[in-house]
Amino acid sequence: MTDLRDQPDGTATPPDAGTAQLSPAWAAGRGPLAFLPLLLFRDRRAWLAIPVAWALTFAGSLLLGWTIARLVPGGAGPDMGDAPAGVKFVGIALLSPVVETMLMAGILALLTRWLANWQAAVASAAIWGVLHSLMAPLWGAVIWWPFLIFSTLYLTWRPRGWWTAVAVAASVHALQNVGPAALIAFG
Repeated sequence: MTDLRDQPDGTATPPDAGTAQLSPAWAAGRGPLAFLPLLLFRDRRAWLAIPVAWALTFAGSLLLGWTIARLVPGGAGPDMGDAPAGVKFVGIALLSPVVETMLMAGILALLTRWLANWQAAVASAAIWGVLHSLMAPLWGAVIWWPFLIFSTLYLTWRPRGWWTAVAVAASVHALQNVGPAALIAFG
């Protein structure tokens, strides 16, 4: 139920009309994630949330990658092995986003038992940053940002169903990976 405050003119309005349509997942607040666009916290219009989230992940990754490359020149990227180009592309652009999003869902399910959703999203991003750093030390410094967005989206859409939340987050993840997958696979 929305907490209504009486206005001087005798009408009642929601305390923050801008956040009235947030997903139930964010009822306890968005914490420091409030700087992100409200669209990421609304479980409506996935057709709009997905490209906006992708733009945020892509721009943030480019900025972080550029900054890290300037601070630590010559940092090695991950080694993706000697698989055929098509296998690499499908693995990076399609399979990895789905599998990682499902694993992320499990991690978030555990984290949200003890943490507020915004804290769980931040912790999830940190965990995924560390896990990706195991393949290439500086990779995790870039990866945490997209995983913050993926985790936020998953939590936003989770009240609509597990598969819906996975589909929205994995779609953004796949869009994030398709460019690097093409570069890695086809050079």
